[in-house]
Amino acid sequence: MSQYSGSIGVIGENPFTTSTTEPTHTLGAVMGADGNRRFCYVRAGGTALVRGNIVQAPAEDTADQDITPTAAAVGATIIVTSSTMTVTANQYAGGWIVVSVTPGVGQVFKVKSHSAYTAAAATFNLEDPIQVALTTTSRIDFVANPYNNVIVTPTTPTGVVVGAAVNVIAANAYGWVQTWGPAPVIADAGGALTVDDAISTSNATSGTVEVAVAGQPNIGYAMTGIAANETGLAFLRIA
Repeated sequence: MSQYSGSIGVIGENPFTTSTTEPTHTLGAVMGADGNRRFCYVRAGGTALVRGNIVQAPAEDTADQDITPTAAAVGATIIVTSSTMTVTANQYAGGWIVVSVTPGVGQVFKVKSHSAYTAAAATFNLEDPIQVALTTTSRIDFVANPYNNVIVTPTTPTGVVVGAAVNVIAANAYGWVQTWGPAPVIADAGGALTVDDAISTSNATSGTVEVAVAGQPNIGYAMTGIAANETGLAFLRIA
């Protein structure tokens, strides 16, 4: 069953702690701190994160959208696909299956676990039971846990922005990124920021910010002037 326990709240853990072995919190857990700051617990992908990096969810995999399921009754806690899929073990654990075409449209299921499959029909274990039966006319989309295997934002977004790194997090390690309040950001080489500039992820340099431009995620406001290629403080408004 899904856990709806809310945020961790204001706790004594240092948001600059990391772990290279096991997570100490659920991925996506939220922690509040003084100064109106908010942090989210993540696992880094295959590249280390550095302070000031803006990070996003793993890149969307469009091959795992518009998938055909087999029929599934109300109360079932598994979904089996008739479309073939190629996934690693638990690639979508903690993520979501969305019913995109009726019957059952609009249902969202949290994925509990699944095995690895190569060009084969796949079975996914769900946290919660199906509420409206699915048929082979239904279609489903798979969305990975946005806090697992986070990456530095590319110049063209491929996933939703989840925060700014406030500490070095080694590749495949666990730690906190900041989502709200005063946080370090890096201005790209294209130009300086002025206090109160709206900022977006950069379309020129991965992981940096620039004065807000159309088509890039708006993530907050500069709290001071920040010179090109330098780190300064921004008030993040990511989540």
